[in-house]
Amino acid sequence: MQRALGIVADDFTGALMVAGYLESAGIHCPVLFRPEAEIPPAAVVMAGTRTRTVPVAEALAELGRFTDAFLRAGCRRIAYKACATFDSTEDGNIGPAADYLADRAGVRPVLMSAGFPRFGTTVHQGYMFYRGRLVSESIKRFDPLTPMSDPDLVRFLGRQTPHRIALLNHAALRSGADAARVAIEAFAAEGAGHVFLDTTDDGDVETAAEIAAAMNRVVVASDPLIIAYATRLGHAMQPDPVPSPQQVDGPTAVIAGSVGPVVLAQLAAFSANYPLLTLDLLDPAGEEGLVSAALDWASGQIGAAPLAISTATGPEGVAAVQAAFGRVEAARRAERILGAIAKGLRDRGVRRFIVAGGETSGAVVDALGIAAARALPEGPLGTGFCISSGPTPLSLYLKPGKLGADDILLSAVEAMNQWSGR
Repeated sequence: MQRALGIVADDFTGALMVAGYLESAGIHCPVLFRPEAEIPPAAVVMAGTRTRTVPVAEALAELGRFTDAFLRAGCRRIAYKACATFDSTEDGNIGPAADYLADRAGVRPVLMSAGFPRFGTTVHQGYMFYRGRLVSESIKRFDPLTPMSDPDLVRFLGRQTPHRIALLNHAALRSGADAARVAIEAFAAEGAGHVFLDTTDDGDVETAAEIAAAMNRVVVASDPLIIAYATRLGHAMQPDPVPSPQQVDGPTAVIAGSVGPVVLAQLAAFSANYPLLTLDLLDPAGEEGLVSAALDWASGQIGAAPLAISTATGPEGVAAVQAAFGRVEAARRAERILGAIAKGLRDRGVRRFIVAGGETSGAVVDALGIAAARALPEGPLGTGFCISSGPTPLSLYLKPGKLGADDILLSAVEAMNQWSGR
């Protein structure tokens, strides 16, 4: 069948967020975690990858595999979804992904957009603000893998690509889609390889989506533009509705690998009601020892009540682990441990997983061998809930580590209980 759009997301939580919003809009959007997974009939399809923080060559190889799969499946356009704050380093991976897709499509400039006004992340005159402050002055500057130290995204992304990046600012977007398209064509004539669009408010997003749908350019953007763009294209090609997935009953476990004050507050609220085990990545028992100890701790409690296992820590703990293992390896160590624990919990009967952290979500989904899932529409907790495909489905809630109220883990448990009638 002909499909309107294939979207490759740079992490798993972002993929489910966009798919959930589209499902809420009546557009079926299956989510693939492996390029060989079967793609159900749908106008828009989504891939959840781990391309945000892996080396550039590895990220482009993964992007290429999903691009090939989507083109074979009949997708007319391909887009790349990055997170709202465009988390990356000076080496990539957003600029290289944009260049790769532009080369595949044979057309420039690429349309780029960051931010998510609904959640307090905006871009004005090319500068990013996170919850009212420059991103370089926000908690994002402490991210262990992608600390955002430069709020000028045009300048920052310019270090990731050899192609010039032009800025289409808020004033130009307010002049309307027709005038903005003329400006983009002028940038292209001047040799710009990319055009970065402000996201000062939702009006900028809607104008950008109108431009993207009309111009048929490669789009590399964060959630709001991807959602608005996919909605415009998807409604025009939406096949017959598909039934909602059946909810999954069974024991529940929380896996938390994010760092920082947000997830620590969420775990504190959870531990006031249910058991929590916090692992020390510096424990001399090593990875296998930590996994074994965690599963021994959990085995006697599975099914009695929800439980949580975490490697979350504060800035001092992060610094100590990074000093011991290095910045990247410290994160990968936590992901390997939590992925192995999730697999062990699944083998012991856990059927519902609540996972905090984008990279942790990727590690858990990989370890569980999930190839595809059905995102659920937006609910009281937003998006992020899904049901895995396959003969033994699992219920999952994958959430970004730095989002959500203190009680969100407890609320996710209650939401899963309500769905299953418990």
